[in-house]
Amino acid sequence: MNRSGAVLARLQALPEFDPARDLLVVVDDVALPVGRFRLRARGSAGGHNGLKSVEGALHTQEYARLRIGAGPLPDPAPTDSAPAPYDDLADYVLDHFSQEEKVVVHGLLDPMAEAVECWLQEGIEPAMNRFNR
Repeated sequence: MNRSGAVLARLQALPEFDPARDLLVVVDDVALPVGRFRLRARGSAGGHNGLKSVEGALHTQEYARLRIGAGPLPDPAPTDSAPAPYDDLADYVLDHFSQEEKVVVHGLLDPMAEAVECWLQEGIEPAMNRFNR
């Protein structure tokens, strides 16, 4: 996951490929609580190693991303540190969902699929306007 940019080399070689128009990266985001998702047209990696790899491969931050909440429930104040009882944020992100979190994530599947369909058909701006709360 932290080397996600490597798969983009073939796309970069295509003259018609425009990451700002043609790429949607789906990524977990501990700054969002489980049960939320957010579309973004561009932005920094925000400490996410997978996005750092993508940016390194593309040499740009101009690509859409679908950020899926992986933060704890509830999420009163997101931080860069891992929630208790985790010492390392990677351990938290790579751990299994609780049963409650599984139910919440399952409920996101249809609206996220609709958001991706909207991005495919209309572009990132209309998708953000329609699906970001």
